[in-house]
Amino acid sequence: MKALLSCAILGASLCALAPAGATEKGTAAEAVAMTQKAVAYIKDHGKEKAFAEFANPANTTFHDRDLYVYVYDMKGVSVAHGVNPKMVGRNLLELRDGEGKYIVKSFIDVASSPAGKGWVEYKWPNPITKQVDLKAGYVERSGDLIVGSGIYK
Repeated sequence: MKALLSCAILGASLCALAPAGATEKGTAAEAVAMTQKAVAYIKDHGKEKAFAEFANPANTTFHDRDLYVYVYDMKGVSVAHGVNPKMVGRNLLELRDGEGKYIVKSFIDVASSPAGKGWVEYKWPNPITKQVDLKAGYVERSGDLIVGSGIYK
């Protein structure tokens, strides 16, 4: 129940940040490209500068319509989030969607696979429609980090 409440609170925060009148959604290819740019940015500029840029809504490289970057460590702690700074520093390993799916654990499973990257589907509040929608998050492992972005289906 606590995880569901956390999800609801986080979702409300995301909805409040939605741009008025935005209707176009990001694509799977754009989510993959944004994630790969974020991984490269971390490698080129270091974690501190990268995380600040991921949180900066004026940075259109890492914020585009409903696309944004999020980063977790391999223990489930949110270390950067493109639209919800309240998540940063929190261990969200037990976070579940409304259907009970463990979101961050699923990210870790994908990042720990031999490929080290892939897609995770879960229900999440859409910042544009303000409804809980099916979301597909693309994640890639980069050292001890899981870097991702996602699309709403």
